[in-house]
Amino acid sequence: MPKTSSPALAAAPPLPATANPAAGTPAAAPRYGRRALRAFLRNPTAIAGLVLLALVMLGASLAPLFYPDDPLGMVGRPLLWPGRQWSHPLGTDSLGRDVAAGLMHGARISLLVGFAATCVGLSLGILVGAVAGYRGGWLDDALVRLIEIFQAVPSFILLVVLVAIAQPSVATIVGAIGIVTWPTIARLVRAEVRALRSKDFVVAARGMGYGHGRIILREILPNAMPPVIVTSSVMVASAILMEAALSFMGLGDPNTVSWGSMIGAGRELLRTAWYLTALPGLLIVVTVLALNLIGDGLNDALNPRLEKDS
Repeated sequence: MPKTSSPALAAAPPLPATANPAAGTPAAAPRYGRRALRAFLRNPTAIAGLVLLALVMLGASLAPLFYPDDPLGMVGRPLLWPGRQWSHPLGTDSLGRDVAAGLMHGARISLLVGFAATCVGLSLGILVGAVAGYRGGWLDDALVRLIEIFQAVPSFILLVVLVAIAQPSVATIVGAIGIVTWPTIARLVRAEVRALRSKDFVVAARGMGYGHGRIILREILPNAMPPVIVTSSVMVASAILMEAALSFMGLGDPNTVSWGSMIGAGRELLRTAWYLTALPGLLIVVTVLALNLIGDGLNDALNPRLEKDS
């Protein structure tokens, strides 16, 4: 299973708190956010990643306009090479399906799975990590043991088992990827919350009688988000790769087309029609590279040393 390179995460310092915890998010948050945004926009590699990702998303959004018919439909002569016919600029596969239509519609599925699975993983990880880090005690121990159980099983093997049991579909793939990726976020959020729960602005909020839920949501989590945001970009890339690997193995949704399923369908013809695997593979590489560049840019922008350098 291919893996993406995760950027080095640097824990951002807590934002200075206001004198009145009722104000919720610390007063320095807008200024901190603007400074981080300026640093991100000054990073050429981060901008390059945004441009690449925007182009991929644009192609996915225009798929119904350029290819309104079913991308799995047979529309031409099989194994027509790219550039041989204007109606099929990127050629056709062994069944006569348009490769360009498959790439554009496949981008929709791959991006959907990547972002949706990351949202599932983030939701579970933030919930478990925040509760464990804030409450401590026996509940923290129990949740940490649960995290360790999930991390003891190879993630891709667990992913294959979950998808095979639940029957392959976009929904089950999204859920399964979210289930195998949440422990990383849970550990990260737990560490951040444990470091923040004894800060002055949290103690002040407790002293004013605010409930635990309000303190976690309004005081702690906003300060714990920078490293989570950086990690989430890498999680999207990992989810896209996981979906591609599942589809390559024949565990993707049979009613949809994705980049992984296109690679799997063309692997038998790698010597005679290499474009069938090269084109979707290239799009996967470009998308994962774009997400990693964005992650690196976010890491640099949210780095606590930024304030000292500015």
